[in-house]
Amino acid sequence: MSFSTVKSAAMEGLAVEMVYVEADVSNGLPIFHMVGYLSSEVKEAAERVRSAVRNSGLEFPAKRVVINLSPATMRKRGASFDLPIAVAILTSLGVLQQNRRMKDCMIIGELGLDGQVRKVPGILSMVSEAKVQKVTSCIVPRENKKEAELVEGVRIIAVGSLRECISYLEDGDRTGGEQRYLGEKEADKIEDRGKVGEEVPDFADLYGQENVRRAAEIAVAGGHNLLMVGPPGSGKTMTAKCMAGILPPMNYEESMELTKLYSVMGMLDGKEPLISRRPFREVHHTATRAALIGGGIVPRPGEISLAHSGILFLDELPEFKRSVLEVLRQPLEQRSIQITRTSGNYIFPADFMLVSAMNTCPCGKFPSTACTCTPAQIQAYLSKISQPFLDRIDLSVEASKVEYRDLVKESVSCPESSAVIKARVCEARKRQKIRYQNTKIQCNAMLHGAELSKYCRLNGEEMRLMGQAYDVLNLTARSYHRILKVARTIADLDYSEEIKLEHLQEAIGYRTLDRKYWGRYV
Repeated sequence: MSFSTVKSAAMEGLAVEMVYVEADVSNGLPIFHMVGYLSSEVKEAAERVRSAVRNSGLEFPAKRVVINLSPATMRKRGASFDLPIAVAILTSLGVLQQNRRMKDCMIIGELGLDGQVRKVPGILSMVSEAKVQKVTSCIVPRENKKEAELVEGVRIIAVGSLRECISYLEDGDRTGGEQRYLGEKEADKIEDRGKVGEEVPDFADLYGQENVRRAAEIAVAGGHNLLMVGPPGSGKTMTAKCMAGILPPMNYEESMELTKLYSVMGMLDGKEPLISRRPFREVHHTATRAALIGGGIVPRPGEISLAHSGILFLDELPEFKRSVLEVLRQPLEQRSIQITRTSGNYIFPADFMLVSAMNTCPCGKFPSTACTCTPAQIQAYLSKISQPFLDRIDLSVEASKVEYRDLVKESVSCPESSAVIKARVCEARKRQKIRYQNTKIQCNAMLHGAELSKYCRLNGEEMRLMGQAYDVLNLTARSYHRILKVARTIADLDYSEEIKLEHLQEAIGYRTLDRKYWGRYV
């Protein structure tokens, strides 16, 4: 047989498409020609495949070899086509038979010159696409084995070399590769064992700053954006890191979505691939726009996507370039980011909770008399944060200097631990889950339009207070809606289905920093 077809997959951003690797071997001048809208790394597969076949003890034909990767309308990138190209050539030569085992199998893997199969990024998304396309089995690199096993209902054959791949395709179960079928019950076990991650500080070690602790709890309970303003050393950074310890657990769908994203980036742990702890991404103020939102000639996800379903922490907020901060405005509203290139539009998920911290001025001591900054310096410092950006912040809280008595543990009662706070957060999220069970809303921060009017109704007294706050604080429609969402979360923490006056008063209190600092200097 001089012609053969092997199934594989190609990725473009986060999208996956089935690719058919076609090989035609015929008499003629010994050339190796590849077509199908290929990138340079795919074209280089010719030399890798030729050497891998020879070093696996097989003879590479001195014939005319033509490889086509279909469909030709999609750009093919990466080295994951090496193994299917080699299999397609060997099938065309008659070394392998194109039996049912091959027809029902997707093959993915990079080849070394010695014939070893090396891991590739994006395996989880590719195997998931195989399941969608009704492909029953996948041959993957051994190093990607546990990642591939996260997909239910697809038989995974993990191979370490081209020889092992040939052995499976020839003999089925008599193979040097490892075979594994993952059922639904075992998928639950993987979710349990995947709960690993860095240790995070505990709120029990954060003394003082009761108002900041409260704001952090509200923010996590409702998925709200938080800005902490205060002098250096007041615990803003530690509070942000403690928030990672009170995030609610992820469900299986969220874990799989985030794991696919990290798989594409090649950032998964080979031993425990399933991510089941919400991410906490801390970004340095020197980060570029592309690093933050994603980009490149071939767009890749940025920090806002890596923080999907978790926290994106921006410390020293005014030190970021204003143009960098402004690009966050769209994803903060849409919970995704779209990057446009001539080759098409790339959409990456970006449903994150923004937590940021900043000083009040360059020296950090304003408004105390110890401040050495001029009004012009303070204005220039604060003006880096625009009003449209501030409108997208749900809670702004001021951290004060930590008093000595708060640092002496013997003189104060022990603060609540993260475990205690997390229990309240999870209970509030549970109430939200029940309330929004027939909608796409997962937390209060996602309320918009008709849902906001339905679930955040105010009575007469609350309406009058909200009207006064709207005029006095010079609120925008966006900030007004965000106050309602925060009040809804405070009510949930108070086990109340109605937004009461005290809930609204507290929510309004988290908008006063706009007027205190930016209303005066910007």
